[in-house]
Amino acid sequence: MRLDHKVAIVTGAAMGIGAGIAERFVQAGAAVVVFDINADGARQVAERLSQQGRTLAIHGDVASEEDVQGAIDQTVQEFGGVDVLVNNAGIEGPGLLADYSSADWDRIQAVNLKGYFLFAKHVIPRMRGRGGSIVNISSVHAFVSYVGNGAYDATKAGIIGLTRALALENGAEGIRVNAICPGYIRTPMTDDWLSIQPDPEATLKQVLSFHPLGRMGTPRDVADAALFLSSEAAAFISGTFLVVDGAMTAAGH
Repeated sequence: MRLDHKVAIVTGAAMGIGAGIAERFVQAGAAVVVFDINADGARQVAERLSQQGRTLAIHGDVASEEDVQGAIDQTVQEFGGVDVLVNNAGIEGPGLLADYSSADWDRIQAVNLKGYFLFAKHVIPRMRGRGGSIVNISSVHAFVSYVGNGAYDATKAGIIGLTRALALENGAEGIRVNAICPGYIRTPMTDDWLSIQPDPEATLKQVLSFHPLGRMGTPRDVADAALFLSSEAAAFISGTFLVVDGAMTAAGH
């Protein structure tokens, strides 16, 4: 699974899963754009990975069409094209739907779903004539729901539908589109969530008990899946999703 001479954009790559994917792609030979609204974080990741390969940090908001267009133009100017897009940027929006304001709803939809649409919309013309791969990071929340996560669940389910539509519309151009549905992944965001639980240690034990493999996933677990779907090893895979959850959903959680 190699990406030699390929150019990849990874959104939300300043930390967690996105940073893990950026690192794995650089190791596989790709030139990688680290895109994030966290400018300092993106710069730090890009600088660290530049010791292993070609990188570029771009600051921007996935919900801003101007920022998205600018990032893609800058990528083409710097590296000559775009071969792989990983739509990963996302935010959580805990709360009961009946208590959501319209502004809260609009913001989580803008980042988690519209942002994926905008990057796909503007990167696809750059892939026409050369082919490419788009990997959308969804979640097991696309098909299992928990009280207080309704807005987030809606976006993650929407990503699956968006993935299928993009795969159908662009297959003739040699552009493959797939999704990954991670379960519990040990990231700074997960640690923050654990820290605000009434009993973090008990909550962690409960979460671990959900997984037949006995552990939470790591960013590397998701990154390896993204590398597979982006590489020629997955040349005949498009329009589907890969669950990376340690058999958690198979166990009914």
